[in-house]
Amino acid sequence: MNKSDLLLEIGLEEIPARFVVDAANQLADRVRELLTEQHIGFGKIHVYSTPRRLAVLVEEVNEKQDDLHEEVKGPAKKIALDENGNWTKAAAGFTRGQGKTVDDIYFKEIDGTEYVHVAKHIQGRNTMDVLINLKEVITGLSFPKNMRWADFDLRYIRPIRWIIALYGSQILPIEITNVKASNKTYGHRFLGQDIVIREPKEYKTALLAQHVMVDYEERKAVILEQIHQLESEKNWHVPIDPDLLDEVSNLVEYPTVLFGSFEKEYLQLPEEVLITTMKEHQRYFPVKDESGRLLNYFITVRNGDANHLDNVRRGNEKVIRARLQDAVFFYEEDQKLSINDAINKLEKVVYHDQIGTYKEKLQRIKSLSQYILQQLPVSKEMQEHTLRAAEICKFDLVTQMVDEFPELQGIMGEKYAVIHGENPLVAKAINEHYMPKNADGELPETEAGAVVSIADKLDTIASIFSIGLIPSGSQDPYSLRRQATGVVQILANKGWNIDFTALLKESIKQTVKFSKRNEQEVFADMFSFFQLRFKHLLAEKGIRYDIVDAVLEAPIRDVKSLIEKAAILDRKKEEAGFKENVEALSRVINITKKFEEANEIDPGLFENETESQLYEAYQQTKSQLYETDPEQYYQLLVRLKDPINQFFDQTMVMVDAEKIRNNRLSLLKSLSNLIGGFAQFSMIIVK
Repeated sequence: MNKSDLLLEIGLEEIPARFVVDAANQLADRVRELLTEQHIGFGKIHVYSTPRRLAVLVEEVNEKQDDLHEEVKGPAKKIALDENGNWTKAAAGFTRGQGKTVDDIYFKEIDGTEYVHVAKHIQGRNTMDVLINLKEVITGLSFPKNMRWADFDLRYIRPIRWIIALYGSQILPIEITNVKASNKTYGHRFLGQDIVIREPKEYKTALLAQHVMVDYEERKAVILEQIHQLESEKNWHVPIDPDLLDEVSNLVEYPTVLFGSFEKEYLQLPEEVLITTMKEHQRYFPVKDESGRLLNYFITVRNGDANHLDNVRRGNEKVIRARLQDAVFFYEEDQKLSINDAINKLEKVVYHDQIGTYKEKLQRIKSLSQYILQQLPVSKEMQEHTLRAAEICKFDLVTQMVDEFPELQGIMGEKYAVIHGENPLVAKAINEHYMPKNADGELPETEAGAVVSIADKLDTIASIFSIGLIPSGSQDPYSLRRQATGVVQILANKGWNIDFTALLKESIKQTVKFSKRNEQEVFADMFSFFQLRFKHLLAEKGIRYDIVDAVLEAPIRDVKSLIEKAAILDRKKEEAGFKENVEALSRVINITKKFEEANEIDPGLFENETESQLYEAYQQTKSQLYETDPEQYYQLLVRLKDPINQFFDQTMVMVDAEKIRNNRLSLLKSLSNLIGGFAQFSMIIVK
C-alpha cells in the first residue's frame, strides 16, 4: 500500500507560553485518535510548537483505510427460525440491517447456544476523504482560556491566521474562520519570509532556514547549551529554574542567549527581591559566583539571531534598572511602617466579603494556634514565640513590596520582622506559615511555623466551607485542596499526637460569627474533604488501595498513627497467617453491622466457656489499648483470633432467647468497636 506523510500546522497569534506544549500534545493526540479510529495505518508522529504555531507531522500514513472483515452476531437460532424451519422476521430484519440477506446466514455455537452470524467486508475509503475530519480536530481542541475575534463563533486560544494541511503534496480542503488550508507557512516575524512547503518532510528544515526552530525540546537544549557556555567563559553559576526555562523556551522561535548587568548597589536589596524581579517580571536567569553569591548580572534569551546584541543588552539593562529602582523605593518605604501600624491597616483589608477582614482572620489564627499548642509538649518560650507569629503573620500584606511582588509574601514578612526587632524564631515562622506552597513544596522547619501554618490553612478551609463554597470538580478558586494537603503533610512530618477530629471541630467553632451552616454539616464536609487528602497521601506511600480504605473507615485519632496503621497492614499482608487474622477479626465486624449499640454485658448469661474466654480477652485488650502504639495495637488484636474462632465454633449467636442473643451481640459489638478502632478489616482483600 502506498504511503505519504501528513502535515498539519495551525498558525496563530502569539499563544501564552504556559499553554503551548500542552496544546501541541493535545493536537497530536487528537490526530492519532482520528487515524486510529478510522483504521488508517501510520508511522512515527512528530510534535512541533512555537509561540505562533502548533504542528504535527505524521510519517507514512496509508493512502486508504484498512479493509474490515467483520463477523456480526445476531439472534439465537431458535428465534431466527420458526417451528417449520423458516426464517423469522427477526432474522430477516437482522440481515437487512447489516446489508445482507438470509442467504448469508450461518450459525455458530456460543456457550452451548447457536446464534445467527453474517460475515461483512467493508471496503476502506481513501485517506484524503477521511482527513477532511481534521477540521473537527482543530476546532475541537480545548484550552484553559479562549477568545473570540471578528464575527466568528469559534472560541479559541488565539485567532487562527493560517493553516497547513498537507497529505503528501496534496492540500486538504479545510477552511476555518475564513482561513483556507494551504501549503504556505510563515518564518520568523522579523527575520524570516513566507515559504511554501511542498512535502511534509521539508517542514522542519525549511522553517529553520527562516529562523524558526519548531522543535520545543531542541530550543530548550540550545538555550541550556548557550547558558552553560557563558557559565564556562565567565566562571559563573546560573541556577536553572525548570519552570522558567520551559516558559522562555515557549516565548521564542529562534533563541539567542545574552547577558547584561546592573549596578552593584542594587545587591543591597534582599536576594529574593532581586531574583523575583528578574524571574517574574523580566524572565531573566539570575547569575551567581561559584560560592553561590548573587552577582550583578542576568541572562536573558532573545527571540532572534546574534546581530546587534549590544542594543538588545542595553535595552534590557535599562528595563531591569527601572525595576530595581522601584524595588529600592518599596524596600525603604516599607521599613518606615511599624508592624502595629501594618496590623491596624489590615482592619480595612477585606479577606472575604462574607467572612471579614484580615485582622479578624489573624485573631482566629491566634486562637487556633493556642489550641494546637495546648496539645503539644513545648516550652513556654516556644508558646510565646508561636502566638506572636500568629498575631502578626499577615502584616506584610500591606507592604508595597508584597503588593508589587505577591510571590514575596512571608519572605518579606520575615525580613521586615527582623528589621523591626522581632525574635528570629518569630520572623522565620512568619515566612514558614505559607509553607508548603505547592504539592511538593518545602515544609516548615520550626514548631512555631508549623503550628501557625496549620492554624492558617484550617481557618481558611473552615471559613470557606462555613459559607458553603465547597470545591467541586476542578473548581477550587481558594486552593483549598492544596491547603488541606499542606495540613496533612505538616502533621505527618511532625508526627504530633493531636486529635484530628477535635482539631477540625475547633477550627469550625472559630467561624460561628459568619457561618451560614450548622457545625455538624460543616464538619461532615470537612472530614470527607480531608479523607480524600489522607487517601492520596497513603497512596503516594505505596499503600494498597483496600488497606487505605480500611484504615480510613476507622476513627482518625492523629495523622501519625493513621500512617503507621496503614504501613503495618501493608507490611503484614504478605506474612503467613495474615489471611486468618483478617478473617477472624472480620467475622466479628460483619455479624454486628446491623447491631447499632452494645448494651452492658452480663457474664451471668454466658452458657459456655468460649463466651467467658472471649469476654476475658476483650477486657484484657481494652485495658491495654490506651497505652499502646499502632504496632502493639495490631498485635493485641491478632491475639484475639483464637478466642474469636473458638467462640464461633461452639456458640450460636442468633439464638431464640432474646436476652442471651442480645448479650452475645453486645459482647461482639463491644469487641467490634475495639477492632474497628484500628481498621475496617472486612474491607481488606485476602486470598
